[in-house]
Amino acid sequence: MTGASLWPRYAEPADLAAIEAVPLAERGLPESTYALLSRAAGWWPDHPATTVLPEAARWREPVRRTFAELLADVHRYANLLWELGIRRGDAVALMAPNCADLIPATLAAQLAGIAAPLNGGLSRDHLGELLRRSGARVLITAGPELAPEIWDTARTLAAELDVVLVLRPTGAAGEPAALPAIKGVRVGYLADLAAGHDATDFDGEPPVASDLAALFHTGGTTGAPKLAAHTHANEVTDAWMIAANSLLDPGSAVFAALPLFHVNALVVTLLAPLFKGQHAVWAGPLGYREPALYGQFWKIVEHHRIAAMSAVPTVYAVLAQCPVDADIASLRFAMVGASPLPAAVRAGFQTHTGVTLVEGYGLTEATCASARSFPDAPRPGSVGQRMPYQRMKVVHPETGEELPGGETGVLAIGGPTVFPGYVVGRAGNAYVLDGLGKLRDGWLDTGDLARLDADGFVRLAGRVKDLIIRGGHNIDPAMIEDALLSHPDVTAAGAVGRPDEHSGEVPVAYVTLVPGATVTEDELRAWAAGRVPERAAAPKEVTVLDALPVTDVGKPYKLALRADANRRAITEALVAFDGATVDAVIEDGTVVATVTLPSEVDESKVAATLARYTVSTRLTCQGKS
Repeated sequence: MTGASLWPRYAEPADLAAIEAVPLAERGLPESTYALLSRAAGWWPDHPATTVLPEAARWREPVRRTFAELLADVHRYANLLWELGIRRGDAVALMAPNCADLIPATLAAQLAGIAAPLNGGLSRDHLGELLRRSGARVLITAGPELAPEIWDTARTLAAELDVVLVLRPTGAAGEPAALPAIKGVRVGYLADLAAGHDATDFDGEPPVASDLAALFHTGGTTGAPKLAAHTHANEVTDAWMIAANSLLDPGSAVFAALPLFHVNALVVTLLAPLFKGQHAVWAGPLGYREPALYGQFWKIVEHHRIAAMSAVPTVYAVLAQCPVDADIASLRFAMVGASPLPAAVRAGFQTHTGVTLVEGYGLTEATCASARSFPDAPRPGSVGQRMPYQRMKVVHPETGEELPGGETGVLAIGGPTVFPGYVVGRAGNAYVLDGLGKLRDGWLDTGDLARLDADGFVRLAGRVKDLIIRGGHNIDPAMIEDALLSHPDVTAAGAVGRPDEHSGEVPVAYVTLVPGATVTEDELRAWAAGRVPERAAAPKEVTVLDALPVTDVGKPYKLALRADANRRAITEALVAFDGATVDAVIEDGTVVATVTLPSEVDESKVAATLARYTVSTRLTCQGKS
């Protein structure tokens, strides 16, 4: 495979057509994530592959692996899993913060079986359901030294397991803590149990492109969990599309700090660098959530000559306040995604650092990345151009009919990165997968409202489920958020519908402000009213918060805002009923207003008041069962 075939020029939007003139099948992509790693180890055996920091304060004491050493550890860990009975259709759960051994463990799980990464911060009930759905009988998890809370969770989940393999902190020295016995479960340290296994080859059959590589859980922190399946072809293809970026040279260093239970960490900062022998520098177990990292960040960039990084907007908002106390000329650009990028954050970071923020777009069901921007060819308001070989169209939200270019509808994605479905059961040794309404004739319904131009650039217009419906009129929350984000003191904005007895819903908004801002909520409401393109979209209220709610991977969590809006609306509606208290909870992705009444309040009158609102409610009286 020639370099020209594997690496076409991909530096500007016009390159897309020339790239796609060559069929993807002729690009010579590796068969699997294991084949990708093996090729990297063969081409650059002694080059640094991963450098993992134990924590921000000890960033000068990392654990480094060359590509050959990384492959050797993957062989050892995969052969241990093989000995434990893991085969191609078996899931291996992984639940730990990022550490040096989690990286080869994840790749080993994809080699021997199927990796099923878990966010240890989820509720134990949620984690238990994910384990049951995955069918995993082996769990690789943080030990008591690395993450005591996750270790405690792992012990409570052990009844579902046969084997628990324990990870130590990056660079841990001395004898590890003794692990307690768990009845019926084999427990031991992963590195110790794998030490005697063959490091030169894998004992089983390596995976092929169509085999499942991973099961990623999707959604926020509530509702029924879903496991999205990825094939090896999905992950390798998407990683190649990212690596094809002509702006990053072979051997460049990239900074990684997102958790490995998230697809961005796996595809963007683990798999994509394997294509060009690039060096991934990983933050400590807390990643971007470690406050001390920000005080050391620019020194780390200078020391490792970091060329690119990937983070969510809130990270860049913080970095824009950190003095640049090092030479960061190596940092070519910074990738941003997962949530809309406020103009104030973009301007603040770029002015402060001189580094361009490059937006992207993707979702777990399309493996990871589906659109990318270009630092030297900005398209304001766009999250980027569709990536090579991925197809995109915009369809009517009800009929599914494709809409003409420039019209707003539901974005649909087709092509080699679209997932095969969610896990809904098992049949023999294989998973039963179903699109659950997200797949139609090979096209993925993203649930995102968007416009698509002739060059394949995507302009998002909110989520279908986030539409505010006022008296039958659809209001795009993005127009309200954009109006508020144009205010120099606003750093983030979220607009949602608030229940209204006359209109069904009216728009309200929540914002965060720059430190020291004195603008009032009424002033922001007037600012937005003067800038939204239609009167119906003017927010009835603007509420200032310290931070907008996000999911565990940093995506906006509008359900929490809708819950607050519901609570406020129902509280006002029941103000005449002394002693009535209102809460709003999220159950299976739906907001439910829970109303508790003193025994002397007429329950039927309260029920009649609530009936005027299109809100799910639960009514209880004190003293009644």
